[in-house]
Amino acid sequence: MKKLYFLPFILFTFPAFAQTSYKNDVAKKADALEKQVIAWRRDFHEHPELGNREVRTSGIVAGYLKSLGIEVKTGVAKTGVVGILKGGKPGPVVALRADMDGLPVTERVNLPFASKVKTMYNGQEVGVMAACGHDSHVAILMGVAKVLSSMKDELHGTVKFIFQPAEEGAPVGEEGGAALMVKEGVLENPKVDVIFGLHINSQTEVGKIAYRPGGAMAAVNDFKITVKGRSAHGAYPWSSVDPVVTSAQIITALQTIVSRNLNVSENGGVVTVGAINGGNRSNIIPEQVEMMGTIRNLSAADEKMFIERIKTIVQNTAAAAGATAEVQIPYTIHYPVTYNNPELTEKMLPTMQATAGPANVLLRPAVTGAEDFSFYEEKVPGLFFFLGGMPKGGDPLKAPSHHTPDFYIDESGFTLGVKTMCNLTLDYMAMQSK
Repeated sequence: MKKLYFLPFILFTFPAFAQTSYKNDVAKKADALEKQVIAWRRDFHEHPELGNREVRTSGIVAGYLKSLGIEVKTGVAKTGVVGILKGGKPGPVVALRADMDGLPVTERVNLPFASKVKTMYNGQEVGVMAACGHDSHVAILMGVAKVLSSMKDELHGTVKFIFQPAEEGAPVGEEGGAALMVKEGVLENPKVDVIFGLHINSQTEVGKIAYRPGGAMAAVNDFKITVKGRSAHGAYPWSSVDPVVTSAQIITALQTIVSRNLNVSENGGVVTVGAINGGNRSNIIPEQVEMMGTIRNLSAADEKMFIERIKTIVQNTAAAAGATAEVQIPYTIHYPVTYNNPELTEKMLPTMQATAGPANVLLRPAVTGAEDFSFYEEKVPGLFFFLGGMPKGGDPLKAPSHHTPDFYIDESGFTLGVKTMCNLTLDYMAMQSK
């Protein structure tokens, strides 16, 4: 993994509203909630659920929001929950989002609340783990709901809490995630003016926030390639059209897209083949090989070029071998670039700095990870930032990555997440009410 260098960006003057007394009130209430937020997170961590199956999680969320007097709608985009908190004064509608789903990963971390859940996924029994921190996102947003609901009469506007399923992608054959929530009208009734979201990061130190204006995270498309040849005995390969050798040539050729077609001085990009399946015996050349993978891009033009080049390379390489090939792209998932509105980001930067401290707010490079928060940002201005979850003094290169069995988060950073989301909401409302 290439090391990411985070550069602090410091503003020395803050607008008057950033000094208002409600920040002290938010801080006290968030600090008082720390143990509860951690307890929620541990419960969700021990009982993770895959995308579009977050029944237990959404039930707990809905019940808690109702207990706070928040208007609640359930069953949004399968298992999503939306809460509406109407403030005592007129103002904008601010949406806050947390994703709820886990991943088909078997946990290896030695924790008393480690997941032991197993389920069926793509026809196989798998472990289930909150291996990307979505459990912490849910717990933090529940804490935010508690704080803001206690300040209801002071709110200049409405807060819409979005607890979203299937950020990691819906099961094959199903719709889900942010795209389905938008399709079902989550940004309407009342119409959302702005949206904020956070993501815990296991390689950013606790107590720090990382952000980037503009393209912050990559667009993603997954793909499936099916190479069809002619089967033969392994002893007589000249009788075959070997899809295994053809697939190997395709995999190698696909890497030239980044090295020879992408202008790497402008943007990064990735082509990864993550799975290849074909044959079942050492001395039989199979008739067919299937591959699956992912592409990542930081601009729409690069995304279009990657897709066109993949199709050209796959089909022509197969044809040269006497085989045929089918390319499905996207196969099950497509997310646009996660684009933080530059004007909004600039306006809200003082809020993040006032909350975390100027030296703890880091400007980060764009990353090739992807987020379906991008679907909301296609419709309304948004700001998506990263919350530190690596223990203090840790090495980002050694910290377990997201989506792995050893993924680990330091819970002491959660309170900063609660404070930041509350202050972004309150400060944005204060700006619009002036």
